[in-house]
Amino acid sequence: MFDFLDVYPWLLPIIIFFGRICDVTLGTLRIIFVSKGEKNKAPIVGFFEVFIWIVIISQIISRANDLISYISYAAGYAAGNYIGILVEKRIAFGYQLFRVYTKKDAHTLMKLLNQDGFGSTYIRGEGIISEVDIVETVVSRKGGEKVVQTIQQFDPDAFYLVEDIRSKQKGVFGFSAGGFPRIGK
Repeated sequence: MFDFLDVYPWLLPIIIFFGRICDVTLGTLRIIFVSKGEKNKAPIVGFFEVFIWIVIISQIISRANDLISYISYAAGYAAGNYIGILVEKRIAFGYQLFRVYTKKDAHTLMKLLNQDGFGSTYIRGEGIISEVDIVETVVSRKGGEKVVQTIQQFDPDAFYLVEDIRSKQKGVFGFSAGGFPRIGK
């Protein structure tokens, strides 16, 4: 399969490096899919992850006998972790729960969130110092930055938490262009 490496042995460290980037990036995505309960996506990604790994490791065992190949393997692993994180942020798979604690009137924040297409729930709370309004909203991870901007615009001193959630169902998850709620399953 890699007979050309007998003629061009200098390509081996390059193949090892990029192969490791691919398999570690896929490993990062597989872990995310497993943690989110994506039982159909995780095995497919895992298949390609292990296939690439076994091809690379077989080349290391059969051909690599120099330090450069070993360094390429380690560097590809490190770069694969970095690229995996970048890819994961880019695809922003899943949902997040934002829980906002504010001393300002939460109804205004709810209106701002609704205008941006996010549903929300208001809860009255009592902290150690004073009463607070608590607003919760579940958004896709792609919408998270917009929610942060809305919160900071509304109350720069608001305390908020962001939690990844595994699944969601039966709620209002944003609003349609016509202002009607989008009901989730």
